[in-house]
Amino acid sequence: MRAKPAPINTPELSSGSSRSFSVDGCILAAPKTPAGLFLVATPIGHLGDVTLRGLQTLAGVDLIACEDTRITRRLTERYAISTPLTAYHEHNAEVARPRILKILGEGGSVALVSDAGTPLISDPGFKLVRQACAAGLSVTALPGPSSVLTALSVAALPTDRFFFEGFLPPKRVARRARLKELAAIDATLVLFESGNRVGESLADLAEIMAGRGAAICRELTKMHEEVVRGPLVELAENAGQLETRGEFVVVIGPPAADAGAMTADALDALLREELAHGSVKDAVALAVELSGRPRREIYARALELARETSTQTAAEDDHGEG
Repeated sequence: MRAKPAPINTPELSSGSSRSFSVDGCILAAPKTPAGLFLVATPIGHLGDVTLRGLQTLAGVDLIACEDTRITRRLTERYAISTPLTAYHEHNAEVARPRILKILGEGGSVALVSDAGTPLISDPGFKLVRQACAAGLSVTALPGPSSVLTALSVAALPTDRFFFEGFLPPKRVARRARLKELAAIDATLVLFESGNRVGESLADLAEIMAGRGAAICRELTKMHEEVVRGPLVELAENAGQLETRGEFVVVIGPPAADAGAMTADALDALLREELAHGSVKDAVALAVELSGRPRREIYARALELARETSTQTAAEDDHGEG
């Protein structure tokens, strides 16, 4: 966890005398960016993944607000951007936010970046955006790299619907409780995890979501990028072979279509019990609520069981009369 910062001073703004950036040795001029807050996506690993529009904006604003100035400086130095940097993160946000809003309110331009990827994903930027919007200030997003979307792209799992969880709770009891809640979501899941906990998390995932496919994505877009795909149980069994250095994104496929659905035998037992003292309509309504199976299937089966019961009752009556 980042150490508690010292009090910050009002950041010095760009003088505008050298608004430019460099690409492959070519110096390109950057026009003064208009007033407003600009949310600039930055590389998640490979510095070449930044967009030209992003570079132009970083060079053209008055100030760049970032989580860690040391990390963002690697990007600005790579592209010869001289815009001043100021720290904005969860530990200093209450102090830094009013100062940034003051700059914006006076007609200044500020770019907000995270250490990697798209701002506001697992960082405190949303509070700044919310207050800027509430003050009627301009807010513009510049799309670009995202570890969430990058992992989804290479996981080879369904992407039509997904749920981003971020980091799981570090403690096992809380983590397992959260995973049981996530297991009920009918979508592909995307999680962040640290190298020292990925093995433990995979073990819990394999137990709670057994039967699902998954992908472990490490160091995406970097030199040592690695993506391992397979059944969760298998990935958990082989977790000891994983290189734990680096940043992890874990993608878990959605539950099977019939996951959690009542078995056919259990459905028959429920319907027979309800039909014994109620109508087909009432039996079907209850079975739909409890079984997780389609209404059409349940209704057809309820009619079959009702006919069987009627036939059996009639046969018993004929036998009794004989």
